[in-house]
Amino acid sequence: MSQPVIRTLDLTKWYGRNRGVEGLDLEVGPGEIVGYLGPNGAGKTTTIRLLLGLIRPTRGSAELFGLDVRRRGTEARRRVGYLPGGLRLYESLSGRELLDYFGSLRGQRDRALEARLADRLDLDLTREIRTLSHGTKQKVGLVAALGAAPDLLILDEPTTGLDPLVQLTLFELLAEVRAEGRSVFLSSHVLPEAERACDRVAFIREGRLVAVEGIAAFKARAVRQISFEFAEAVPADAFAGLPGVTAVRADGTSVTCSVAGPVDAVAKEAARHTVLSLASAEPSLEDLFLAQYREAADAA
Repeated sequence: MSQPVIRTLDLTKWYGRNRGVEGLDLEVGPGEIVGYLGPNGAGKTTTIRLLLGLIRPTRGSAELFGLDVRRRGTEARRRVGYLPGGLRLYESLSGRELLDYFGSLRGQRDRALEARLADRLDLDLTREIRTLSHGTKQKVGLVAALGAAPDLLILDEPTTGLDPLVQLTLFELLAEVRAEGRSVFLSSHVLPEAERACDRVAFIREGRLVAVEGIAAFKARAVRQISFEFAEAVPADAFAGLPGVTAVRADGTSVTCSVAGPVDAVAKEAARHTVLSLASAEPSLEDLFLAQYREAADAA
């Protein structure tokens, strides 16, 4: 079995009496994109700072490429590209000057790759950082993180401030990183980002891992709300008991079903009636976390 790119064992950080994260056991393999999902304040950034050795754990350990980040952190970080949340850059430098500076600190860079990345992200590296919008500064940070072709990318809320087209380009770049056998650890509180980019997702809530699973399994477990408006009244009993249906609410000609997994049975039943309109709503990320949390508590 290949050595994990990231491995944590009982990784825990307390800030006095306040828990940052506790008991994290997590692995990321070579050529894998793992989404680290949770509401703001769940412990995502604390985890990333622990992985990079920027703060010390209360207990437990974190390894990058088999290297303990407390004892051999400098060696491990040479193979990492990092985009922090709340990115701050040197305002008086141009984008190119900033990359020159980062390259000198790192001791390695690929100018040709940086130029290709800037072109794909539609980024003008000659402009001073102070003149750039928040989204354009985020592009500079992405070029800095990807520009040395690191073996591991650690990205904290990477799509912040990016317009939809640039987000698509970023997802293409991440897919290319994966195809080259390199890994990505991506924190987010936006569910569609993980669905689009990741192989697996790790859910964190209030500093604890709730679940780690593949995207396909995650989608199969997700409960969505499907609402129908029919030409005539349809009783709730027509949908209750169908495979995957967990709840039904009927009000005259309106019917709303909560469905876990495939919606084929519900669609076929709806087709037996005259459908005037329908709407499908994905669950909120917080709803999914709460469902995962309840399942974990029931299993304990």
